[in-house]
Amino acid sequence: MTDGAYDAFAERLTAGGVVTDPWYDGVARFREEPVVLPAARWRALAGAAEAVAAAYDELAGIVSDEPALLEDFFALAPTQRAMWLASQPLWHGIARADVFVTDEGLAVTELNSDTPTGSPEAVELGRLAHETHDTLIDPNAKLGERFVAMAEALTRAMVDGDFPKRAGIVYPTEIPEDLSLVRLYRRWLTGAGWEVVLGSPFNLGRDEGGRATLFDRPVSLVVRHYKTDWWGERASVWTDESIPDVDPLVEPLRHLLGASVERRTAVLNPFGAVLTQNKRAMAFMWEHVHRFSPGAQTAIERFVPYTARVEAMHPEMLRTQRERWVLKSDYGAEGDEVILGPLTPQAEWERCLNLARPGRWVAQRWFEAERSPAGEATNYGVFLV
Repeated sequence: MTDGAYDAFAERLTAGGVVTDPWYDGVARFREEPVVLPAARWRALAGAAEAVAAAYDELAGIVSDEPALLEDFFALAPTQRAMWLASQPLWHGIARADVFVTDEGLAVTELNSDTPTGSPEAVELGRLAHETHDTLIDPNAKLGERFVAMAEALTRAMVDGDFPKRAGIVYPTEIPEDLSLVRLYRRWLTGAGWEVVLGSPFNLGRDEGGRATLFDRPVSLVVRHYKTDWWGERASVWTDESIPDVDPLVEPLRHLLGASVERRTAVLNPFGAVLTQNKRAMAFMWEHVHRFSPGAQTAIERFVPYTARVEAMHPEMLRTQRERWVLKSDYGAEGDEVILGPLTPQAEWERCLNLARPGRWVAQRWFEAERSPAGEATNYGVFLV
């Protein structure tokens, strides 16, 4: 695409008022032409995401029945355990499955059920593509409609009595990369007749009736786009590194969990995502696969690459079989704290293994993803509501 053609494309995109950053470090972020999937592959991708989500739901039920697993297997800190116990077994509202195509079938490397991103780009780029390719199906065309229906159903189910149709979107206000998602959620909700208040966890409170407030405005629904691991105790995943602001957000959590438990304000995504977002969930699926239903066992073995806790593996095997493994921290996101064995020099790999904080890492089997003629491996982000 010429610069002039991309300028015109970027103007059409930004005119939508949601995605306002069509360039990244001066380079075009997108391509004008969409990726077109055969219908059979699209159905397969969706089916894999749904099957893996069902396995996660079974995992939530298993842990709900055996809370000792929260500390013994998942190594959750006290505030993280409180988030789960106050929300269990609810964990899901909207999620994004990261799905790759391999020679051996589909591989789901993560189900982001905490604060999934990517929907603004998917929705807005799909809209533009459909304007010029109206014979194709846009799989995200009704995502907003489904999101609002789910949010309203959750609020009706989790809030007693009549409630104001007012939602708060709580997000990290200091991170501009999240603003497109906030704009999209606000557009979806206001389009359905909701009043929307924006703020950070530090703007939360509670009114005399027990409902959560955001900037002193009572809200019956809080759309939480603030990661669960940021609400709780924080520690670096590396033993040679420390981070600031290690204390949990006690007061904001008290306000929001209290309003949720007392059925005055619903939270989306529920705080139960602190369990399912933890990548040790994928290790649990494999290390305890016998505890799942036959259907879930099939989904795990078919779609989830073999995953184990680093401390449960023989260290010498991990050291000498670098090309076979990927290291992932428990709450790393968007490629952060992911060490790709085949692409990492041996000395650096061994350094990472030596410095990985115990209880915070999993190893996942490496796979070769299908590549385009240009050499690109595509992550098909599949949204689930």
